Amino acid sequence: MKKLLSYSIVLFVLTIILLLIIPLPEAMVDVAIILNMSLSLMILIITMTIKDALEFSIFPSLLLVTTLFRLGINVSTTRNILTSSGSSGQIIKAFGDFILQGNVVVGLVIYMIIVLMQFLVITKGAERVSEVAARFTLDAMPGKQMAIDADLNSGLIDEQEAKFRREKIQREADFYGSMDGATKIVKGDSIMSLITTAINLIGGSIIGLVQGGQSVGQVLSTYSIATVGDGLVGQIPSLLISVATGMIVTRAVSEGSLNEDISKQFMAQPVAIMISGIVIAVLAVIPGMPVIQLLIISLGLVGGGYYLYRRIEAEPGLAVAGAGAMGAGGATSLRNFSPDGENALQEQEPPKPVSEEEFFKDVNNVYSLLSVEAIEMEFGYSLIPLVDESVGGRLINRIIIFRRQYAQDMGFVIPSIRLRDSSALNTNQYCIKIKGEEIARGEILIDYFLALEPENPEKEIDGIETIEPAYGIPSKWIRPEDREMAEIYGYTVIDPLSVLVTHLSEVVKQHAHELITRQEVIHLVENIKKTSPELIEEAFPNFISYSLFQKLLTSLLKEGVPIKDLETIIETALETISDTGLPVRDVDGLIENIRAALKRTITRMYCEDGSMKVLTLDSELERTMVGCLSKGDRGYYLALSPDVLQSLVNQLTGQLKKFSGLSQTPVVLTSQVMRVHFYRLIEQFYPNVRVLSFNEISNNVQIQSIGSLTLEGRGRMGA
Repeated sequence: MKKLLSYSIVLFVLTIILLLIIPLPEAMVDVAIILNMSLSLMILIITMTIKDALEFSIFPSLLLVTTLFRLGINVSTTRNILTSSGSSGQIIKAFGDFILQGNVVVGLVIYMIIVLMQFLVITKGAERVSEVAARFTLDAMPGKQMAIDADLNSGLIDEQEAKFRREKIQREADFYGSMDGATKIVKGDSIMSLITTAINLIGGSIIGLVQGGQSVGQVLSTYSIATVGDGLVGQIPSLLISVATGMIVTRAVSEGSLNEDISKQFMAQPVAIMISGIVIAVLAVIPGMPVIQLLIISLGLVGGGYYLYRRIEAEPGLAVAGAGAMGAGGATSLRNFSPDGENALQEQEPPKPVSEEEFFKDVNNVYSLLSVEAIEMEFGYSLIPLVDESVGGRLINRIIIFRRQYAQDMGFVIPSIRLRDSSALNTNQYCIKIKGEEIARGEILIDYFLALEPENPEKEIDGIETIEPAYGIPSKWIRPEDREMAEIYGYTVIDPLSVLVTHLSEVVKQHAHELITRQEVIHLVENIKKTSPELIEEAFPNFISYSLFQKLLTSLLKEGVPIKDLETIIETALETISDTGLPVRDVDGLIENIRAALKRTITRMYCEDGSMKVLTLDSELERTMVGCLSKGDRGYYLALSPDVLQSLVNQLTGQLKKFSGLSQTPVVLTSQVMRVHFYRLIEQFYPNVRVLSFNEISNNVQIQSIGSLTLEGRGRMGA
């Protein structure tokens, strides 16, 4: 019996096919019509109550089956109408009598209106929505897959959750692609209904006049009733299925069932309801209008809107639950960005009591003011379209891409970025904060392009003079129509969003070492533990404490060294500590050993075509600097005289100009002993200059010295 039930759908489809061949008695036709209507109504109700289209993923196949069932019934009823003098069951006769009401012309007109409404409005609309949904779903697949990969790389989800999300995206694409084709079936069904109606009426009338010997009036009365009744019993289920098709392809932006969404979102707009009631009341002054009906509806709308308004005032959470609009002024939060695939437009604050003083009477609520965001961006009013996804803003997508790329390159996951608007900024300004303090600020003209000036432009172009915020390059804001001409003249033209993302990425890279917390260090260790459990168990916490490991990673990130190869970092640290013993006194020496172990990675970052261009230290200068090393409470430090320090800074300023035409980051090459001390010496003046030692460069790389720093400005000083 169970095996028979598993093939019930197969048997049902085979039965439908037999309907196309085997004549059915009128009683069986009535049963089939009732089943068809029940099934169509059930499908419509299901599409209105589901929250996600994939909850009813069998809909495209079900659409084909129900259409085939309806066509089978249509063939059977047409056969009965033509062979049984217009008789094909009680349901068809009842529908025909009810619609015609004794007037054939009016009945046929009403029937044609129903058919055309079904064909031109509902079916055509559902078909168009399906096409658009299929196209946009397929277009969005790469971005969704990228977001999943970013979450997986950052450890926000595990492999099983990532697999589930990927399968869901694939199912969505398959579903909407199937729906795009399935709507053509509904369209064809509507056309077929018109054809069978014509066949029933014309063919039946010919048969009645020629073979039945009936009068014209009798023939038209008999066959028009049968035609309209047969058409309606087919069109009503078809109409329900068409509406269900439209429902299911428009569930993409819903958070609940249709009933829940409509209730919440209408209840969140009491003012609109009251205004509608007032407008309806104004219509009562037009002569001939039904005043009583208008006033009843008007009072109902105004009263209902006022009740909802008072209720929202008493319970602010109702408005938050129903409204999804994003405020644009003051301290309204645009978004607390965390690339996890959940792209809500705004983060609503929890409902507070009416009185702010009453809220902060609870000391626990005061603690909510103490939190500091790791990274934060604030925008002036004019820049909100770059962020707001509802109007096409793509900043969030670009941040997702940057976050993923940085994690792949550096091995560190950038924490969540809070995006908010601010009335304290000018309309075109933005600022970037790290741990609550402003680090950088810029200004963007959203309707212009930024043209970076080349060294020797062929011709000047008109624009608003400015400085590119990330690298400090002289630039101009130009109009979009001047973009091609600027590129011809040698300018590098950048769109406003790219300017913003570039500035943010550079700030994050420069301050990444400030963002790696103890919790993130533990997270990284736990992640590497999945592949190297023995190494982690041996190293932590017996030899390497989490505080020491955080200090090592912070130092590497500060100098732009990727920490992606954690296994090598931990192995080198463990080996060095095992050789020197605990406690660790020479952290600088430990870091230098780790950098030497990562020399292939470091070399790759600054090597171009097998060669590396560097600045070097004169041997006499380096010997003098070694002699100036002094030991303090925290280890050795370099104690140079102010004259020598000033000389080095002046020389370095001149020598760095030699890197301006190169794509390589400026590099100063020293011995391993002096590397860290020289870096600390120039860091405050040139934080982007990288100081490497010979031990950190692979043997197969050709080192090309393009300048040298000398003692007290002798030799090539200031060159």
